[in-house]
Amino acid sequence: MKTIQQLLERYEPLRVVGSTNKTVVAITADSRNVAVNGLFIAVKGTQTDGHNYIEKVVKAGVSAVVCEVLPAEPAANVTWIVVDNSLKYTGLLASAFYGYPSELLKLVGVTGTNGKTTTASLLYKMFSRAGFSCGLLSTVRNYIGNEMVEATHTTPDPVQLNALLNRMVEAGCGYCFMEVSSHAVDQYRIAGLDFDGAVFTNLTRDHLDYHGTFANYRDCKKRFFDGLKKTAFALVNNDDKNGGIMLQNCAASKYTYSVGTPADFRAKIIESRLDGTLITINDKELWVSFAGRFNVYNLTAVFAASRLLGLSETDALLFLSAMQSVEGRFETISSAVGVTAIVDYAHTPDALVNVISTIADVMQGEGRLLCVVGAGGNRDKGKRPLMAAESVKGSQLVILTSDNPRFEEPEDIIADMMAGVNMVDKRKVLCITDRTQAIRTALTMAQPGDVVLIAGKGHETYQDVKGVKHHFDDREVVREFFNQLN
Repeated sequence: MKTIQQLLERYEPLRVVGSTNKTVVAITADSRNVAVNGLFIAVKGTQTDGHNYIEKVVKAGVSAVVCEVLPAEPAANVTWIVVDNSLKYTGLLASAFYGYPSELLKLVGVTGTNGKTTTASLLYKMFSRAGFSCGLLSTVRNYIGNEMVEATHTTPDPVQLNALLNRMVEAGCGYCFMEVSSHAVDQYRIAGLDFDGAVFTNLTRDHLDYHGTFANYRDCKKRFFDGLKKTAFALVNNDDKNGGIMLQNCAASKYTYSVGTPADFRAKIIESRLDGTLITINDKELWVSFAGRFNVYNLTAVFAASRLLGLSETDALLFLSAMQSVEGRFETISSAVGVTAIVDYAHTPDALVNVISTIADVMQGEGRLLCVVGAGGNRDKGKRPLMAAESVKGSQLVILTSDNPRFEEPEDIIADMMAGVNMVDKRKVLCITDRTQAIRTALTMAQPGDVVLIAGKGHETYQDVKGVKHHFDDREVVREFFNQLN
């Protein structure tokens, strides 16, 4: 619990009406979750405006209300805190309510279009193996030490986020590694957090349904780096032209990593296979159980960040060589007859290019690549034809199917994807709306030596249809099919 005065000790709202000596027992921006003597933050969201629920929360017995517009007749028994941006103050006040937990942790954020989950998860695993108690906030799941907590968003809302960070502090965690999405930056979900480091993986087309333009998307990522303190580190992919942009106006210590150009931390690929890659990092050779150039980038970022956080080079390389791939990221399942299925979260054109080129490099023309892919509903429609085009370009057979259609019809999404396939290539494309049937068809058509890439869902265990999440797991479908062959 905190008094209103304690919550505001670092901040200067536009106006405060009422006593600041009241004790606040809870904080929320959701009118359905208000508590007696709690604090409610009226946020103007994309769907609803929290100001419309002020009368309701006052009747529920809140002690204070944070708002951008003071009611015409503010209740006298409530303390009113008027601010210029309720979204931003949700993070600031949540941080204050929980005692600024991010300041008690070594907090490292990972941002970029692809590679966030792998990089953050491997950093968590690395420092856990090194004997540190750590936290993880990721798309797949969250961890407080060894306790797993289900994840619902890439970055939770500010109140949930600070509550989780506080639990990490109480559990004795010294480090926290978290994915930082562009939505989280734009919606001030990370406002008030004290980051000790930031990692930029890459930037390609994604979320343009939200940001409108690629420039807006890029600049949103950049704001994360703009806000870093001087004592933090900023680590960027030097092979991505946007890496340098992230470092502009950044006060933190600047470092780069690469798999090609000169950088502070540099990797080279010596040999590639589906079950792993022989690489060097800063001229030290090691075998890693990860396939693909894109994963070498992730591993180099993990190595670099771990060194910047004080881990020795020997330990960092040793732990990397013992790491296993992250769930749903280039996850390989093999059949007894020599067919290999790869389940991957690739859901952008660039991610598909990375995965398909990795498979092609390893196969070297031996065997065929069959690709099962869809695109999410109510999301960036512009990437749908691009995803189909890239899939067809690198595969011998493509099956377009359903992938979280949400409130759109799967057939309409598939039609949008087909617009990216030219007349000649249409002969090697099948459209099968039912995802289970699509996967089974690809596996049935595969011959020994072939690879079946099942892209888009990765770790997800559901299909989002008309607002309902139905259980669905690509890996379960594959294993059930392969088991029937034995």
